[in-house]
Amino acid sequence: MYYSTIHDCDIANGTGVRVTLFVSGCTNCCEGCFQPETWDFKFGQEFTLDTEEQIFKMLDHSYIKGLTLLGGEPMEPSNQRALVPFVKRYKEKFPNKNLWVFTGFRLDEELLVDGSRSRCEVTDEFLSRIDVLVDGKFELSKKDITLKYRGSSNQRIIDMNITRTRGETTLWDEKQATS
Repeated sequence: MYYSTIHDCDIANGTGVRVTLFVSGCTNCCEGCFQPETWDFKFGQEFTLDTEEQIFKMLDHSYIKGLTLLGGEPMEPSNQRALVPFVKRYKEKFPNKNLWVFTGFRLDEELLVDGSRSRCEVTDEFLSRIDVLVDGKFELSKKDITLKYRGSSNQRIIDMNITRTRGETTLWDEKQATS
């Protein structure tokens, strides 16, 4: 897996101060994407154990609320396979920090549907570790810069912890959120 950038004090891609990892590789290729260079699966730098340690050092501060994965596309199957071991170690090392993931794939229409191009053998494990999932392709015709944590009005912010408990897609409510 490759990545384009790591930000250590991001306040735009989830609640609180966060570390963000922009992974490379995306087949959604949304019109108006703010980082089309990340569509290339080999754009940027290779993700290594040194990269992981760098991210863990950035996360090891009490003011950092969590980790955000975006891209490119974290839920591309090849990226999922590379990210699951990293996310597992992250959750073990930082059990009180949350994980936000941004994806162009819809949870209930693609990620949970057998045979869809985004679903693979590690999708369920990956989804089980996500606290908040922002899903849906960016749609230029629905672009809305007043929205928090998303670029277009078709995108949803899903509370994955409540979704798993209830067994139905539940939107995140910032006022009631613990993640």
